[in-house]
Amino acid sequence: MSRSLRFFLAIVLVLISAMAGAYIGVRYAVSNLISSDNQTAVVIDAQTQQTQSNQIIVSSSEISTIVTDVVQTVEPAVVTVIGNIPGQRTFFGFTGDQQVSGSGFIISGDGYIITNNHVIEGVDDVMVILSDGSEVPAAIVSTDIFADLAVLKIDSKVPAIAVMGDSDNLKLGETVVAIGSPLGDFRNSVTTGVISATGRTIDTGQGYEMENLLQTDAAINSGNSGGPLVNLAGEVVGVNTLVLRDNSSGASAEGLGFAIPSNTALLISNQIIEKGYFARPYLGVQVQHIDPAAAIRYDLPVEWGAFVVKVGGNTPAGRAGVEAGDIIVRIGDAVLDEDTIFLNALFTYQPGDVVDVEVIRSGSRAVLQVTLIEYR
Repeated sequence: MSRSLRFFLAIVLVLISAMAGAYIGVRYAVSNLISSDNQTAVVIDAQTQQTQSNQIIVSSSEISTIVTDVVQTVEPAVVTVIGNIPGQRTFFGFTGDQQVSGSGFIISGDGYIITNNHVIEGVDDVMVILSDGSEVPAAIVSTDIFADLAVLKIDSKVPAIAVMGDSDNLKLGETVVAIGSPLGDFRNSVTTGVISATGRTIDTGQGYEMENLLQTDAAINSGNSGGPLVNLAGEVVGVNTLVLRDNSSGASAEGLGFAIPSNTALLISNQIIEKGYFARPYLGVQVQHIDPAAAIRYDLPVEWGAFVVKVGGNTPAGRAGVEAGDIIVRIGDAVLDEDTIFLNALFTYQPGDVVDVEVIRSGSRAVLQVTLIEYR
């Protein structure tokens, strides 16, 4: 091979090598560029997914709250009470029948219902409307006018039973729910509020006072009477009974609703169910409940008891020597404490029972013997 031919072949080989190297370099660069783009795309996609995961998704599903859960639990046991007051002949002629209404709630599988005495007072027949809208006749078992309580009974199957709670454990400011049928038309309406006070005394204007009432700002209207006042555990802690909208000075007021404590209602209703009536023992004192908070505030010598505000003339307490300013700490075997308040201790006895009443007076203890009578 000539020298010129060898030189020519060498140049061709160099050119081919250069072209191959360029091709490989371009492929490598393009490959890196595509890989980089893919990584960027992955990062962007990940950021997009992260952004989507941080979004707040609003669902159209029903939002459940404690109050709605409480209502759903208790509402099936709430009833509307309808009574008929027969017409009467008066100087101006014969008056027609009058229909009255209120509320109540079922407390047993046997069909016993608690309501207010004033809801069924004077009626000749009673009908209750259950939560499903069905109407069934009800019989009046008995009543206690002084506590404004009545027990009814139905013979039909009950849709639900209300759970009774311990009203002595209520705290001021605790949230409560009132359920009832205001005006008789708006069945099982719900209002909410708080416990404004406990141990309230209200003059009924009929010669006696209602004692140890719960005060609440939950709206209570005509027709709510007899309905349950419920805590956030779904337990009945009171029986709605009345509302004050003005006072003797003529000033208007709102949010002054009152309920009978569940412990009192349960004690009276249990005796009515067992015996067919409630014989209320009478001591003849007006008292104020003492708890640790009151004891600290007023520097009292005991944490639990009943401070005697007033002693009625010619009453069992008055004849036994109980005085205003005494602190009652025991009635018979029942010691007044966190679990036993004055009325609960008193109501464990019957009219005619002779019981020892232990009082603290001027720092000393005294035991007075009292013969209870029936409240008339």
